[in-house]
Amino acid sequence: MTARPDWMRPPRAEGWFAEDLDRLPEAPRHTELIDGALVFKMSPQRSWHGRLVTTLTTTLMAQAPAGFEVEREMTIRLDARNRPEPALLLTDLPYDPDRTWYAPEDVKLVVEAVSPESAHRDHTVKLRKYAEAGIPYYWCIEDEDGAPVVHVHELDELTGAYAPAGIFRGTLQLQRGRAHQRRCWLIQPSL
Repeated sequence: MTARPDWMRPPRAEGWFAEDLDRLPEAPRHTELIDGALVFKMSPQRSWHGRLVTTLTTTLMAQAPAGFEVEREMTIRLDARNRPEPALLLTDLPYDPDRTWYAPEDVKLVVEAVSPESAHRDHTVKLRKYAEAGIPYYWCIEDEDGAPVVHVHELDELTGAYAPAGIFRGTLQLQRGRAHQRRCWLIQPSL
């Protein structure tokens, strides 16, 4: 067995903290921090995943209201020991080329493209953590025979948990939010 490289050793007995990710240049791309543990996305990315994320990025960029930015594969600092990296996020902060993470209060939508290795984290761990952090919307996108299926979750402010807001195949059309903040998204990913 090969020895673990020094950079993989946590800097303290309690494990890793969110700010540690910015000081790990040796870590593989797409390294996340979940409950103080580094999570490496190790399986090769499927072409389906790449095309889905690219299609969603360009579609959301074209349809997002003025003042909103779409970010691809940027971490969210949920708390001191959690910094997951969703496929996409929507924020109302202006573009900053030096940004390495977002605070949850600045994130309006999180999108995860589910892979076999991330299914448990995306459906349970991240679903709970994003809701606890107060992120208003969470989309979990699955591959169903080569076509995307979007599971939409909306934060229930009374319970602090996500409530299912719909499952969409083919076309995703949503009108959600408070009366003064209604948004409509129409997405037709063609993969």
